[in-house]
Amino acid sequence: MLSPKDSPLGKLLDQYVCVRITRLDAIDVGLFEHDRNNAIYFYALNADEQIYWRYGGRDSASAETYLHTDSLVQALQKGLDLHRRYLAGDLPKTARAKPIFPREIPLLVKRTFDNNQCVECHLVQDYQNMHKELDGTLDPVRDLYKSPDIKTLGIYLDIPQGLLVREAKGAAIAAGMQAGDRIAAVNGTPVYTFGDLQYQYDKVDRKADRLELTVERAGKPAKLTIDLPTRWWWTDLRFRQSSVDPRLYFEDKPLAPEDKQLLGLKASGFASEVKYVSDFAKVMQAHELKVGDVIVSVDGVESDPLAHTAELYLKLRKPVGSEVTLLVLRGGEKMKMPLKSSRMSFRK
Repeated sequence: MLSPKDSPLGKLLDQYVCVRITRLDAIDVGLFEHDRNNAIYFYALNADEQIYWRYGGRDSASAETYLHTDSLVQALQKGLDLHRRYLAGDLPKTARAKPIFPREIPLLVKRTFDNNQCVECHLVQDYQNMHKELDGTLDPVRDLYKSPDIKTLGIYLDIPQGLLVREAKGAAIAAGMQAGDRIAAVNGTPVYTFGDLQYQYDKVDRKADRLELTVERAGKPAKLTIDLPTRWWWTDLRFRQSSVDPRLYFEDKPLAPEDKQLLGLKASGFASEVKYVSDFAKVMQAHELKVGDVIVSVDGVESDPLAHTAELYLKLRKPVGSEVTLLVLRGGEKMKMPLKSSRMSFRK
């Protein structure tokens, strides 16, 4: 770290043994587990490989949304406190994660080790997902839509102050959350940083309809039960480099109920209006959609329990490279249109 030795951050870091990991060739990625599309990630752990906290995290808006020197200082102070408690026997040990090393991921070995190339964070996660795709265990809701955005729950943090709630809206305020609360636990597991919060929130079963948060309010704990909104797990995937995410080269938005009724479409269907078409659609010969088109069905399917748009249906239900037939409304006329998704080939 380049922080001045006499700065608050420098003085705290001086009490840690600091190690910078720039490539994951021999790193236990089972122990150091996180969403690997984060730009930077810190762990505080001891010689027994007990992790005290994780620091990092992001949203689709920016890689730096939840990063701030002040909150890092708070985390480092908390880490020293937790270490003292651990040495005194006042902090229970947690089960160590099963070791996983990059050389145990065959596709990654072929891509990196066999070519004397660097094992980078995002490659590990991507190739793990590719193996799931091959053996039929890939769950798009779980594996594509990583790190759900807490703002979907109506939780807005005072970023420099870590887990201090600046404002509560929607489901969060309905559950009783207040500005000034400090989030302390997710489903009973203590969290000390936004990295902790995002990591534990990502572990919530995608079929769950409730989430229990413990907050500190006026020095006392309070338990809140949040009713999870529909598709609480959805996140914008555009910033991710994922080979298992079907590239469709269009974006759409759900039709309003009154528009569906006007067009004689199912109220429960995923009929959606195309709002953007990438120039790559023509280059990749993916489809001939135009802005304003309404996609009514995919291969004759008009509704899905999870998807509220045709784009989401394709990402959840159709693997990369699928060739499907869309039913499209254009200018009041129905037409069938072929669509073929493609696999991202870019590698950093």
